Amino acid sequence: MTQAGWVSTLVLAAGLLPALASAQPLAGQTPLRVVGDAIPESLSGVPGDAARGRAIVASRQTGLCLLCHAGPLPEERFQGNLAPDLGGTGARWSEGQLRLRIVDPRRLNPQTLMPAYYQTDGLNRVGVAWQGQPVLAAQQIEDVVAFLRTLRD
Repeated sequence: MTQAGWVSTLVLAAGLLPALASAQPLAGQTPLRVVGDAIPESLSGVPGDAARGRAIVASRQTGLCLLCHAGPLPEERFQGNLAPDLGGTGARWSEGQLRLRIVDPRRLNPQTLMPAYYQTDGLNRVGVAWQGQPVLAAQQIEDVVAFLRTLRD
């Protein structure tokens, strides 16, 4: 894809982010236990896999993280600069703090552009194929958290 194509994709994604960020928890899901600024327990009950998490963060089809964030993924071109760099996230935040930032970042910053990756309600303009589906499944979130925890510098 050309640089202009990536810019168009970024602009489209940025326009949808506020709608994604205002979402509610999954229907029928046990309420998440938020303690302070963290979700201390794993969403899946299974430890995350950092290699799978890295692939999700780098993916322009799955995580879409690099549309807004830059990170220590030198092979990935056209990384974002709208959000904080992912480098050092594992040193700045605990596992539970990272989990909350991915699951429901509006609990920490109501004005954030960061989408809520584990929500389904309250979304606007969601394609039929994706209605009722979170952006990332519970295990994918755990994998991303595991990868982000490895980013210590």
